[in-house]
Amino acid sequence: MRLIFLGAPGVGKGTQAELIAAKYGRPKISTGDILREAVRNKTPLGMQAKACMDGGQLVPDSLVVGIVKEKLAQPACAKGFLLDGFPRTVAQAEELAAMLKAGGLRLDRVINVSVPREDIVRRLTGRRSCPKCQAVFHVEFAPPKRAEHCDRCGSELVQRSDDTRETVENRLAVYESQTAPLIAYYWQRGQLSDIDGTGTVEQVQQRVVELLSANGLA
Repeated sequence: MRLIFLGAPGVGKGTQAELIAAKYGRPKISTGDILREAVRNKTPLGMQAKACMDGGQLVPDSLVVGIVKEKLAQPACAKGFLLDGFPRTVAQAEELAAMLKAGGLRLDRVINVSVPREDIVRRLTGRRSCPKCQAVFHVEFAPPKRAEHCDRCGSELVQRSDDTRETVENRLAVYESQTAPLIAYYWQRGQLSDIDGTGTVEQVQQRVVELLSANGLA
């Protein structure tokens, strides 16, 4: 099972990738998680990535490709993996194809999670994060029990710099110009499947499981 979860910011592809990874015992590789950890730890990579992420821009290919190549070489990925947030450009997709070919591997399926743009903006601008324990809430869909405070540790919640409306609109514009072309790229290669990302997390997960079963991957 070698999968890519594709889609605009806020469609829930990361959540679905995590659920499927847990269900089938495959590692999830999230470049976003790795980069945010580097930012929190103030590593050289993190400092380079922070300026891009704060402005809603994509992190340079050279940084992201190096991260993914290192991860795919680990023994845990020998039986498969789920990629979340990579590739984000056609150039990265070609780098990934070269990596897999070099290892005698093939990509099984690209799952494109689709959600209307206006829903994406509501999802992202309503997110609130705990700076201490990293818990995530939503003012509309998953509010904390005590307003603006974390249910887990009580810390005051914050809106991440990449979740402000201005940055969200910029992120979507970047996605549409740089990442959306991957839909056509993988469609032409017969590897793309579209999934409706609206509804509950459980409903979307069921659609993904049915898709995997229909393709002999589950």
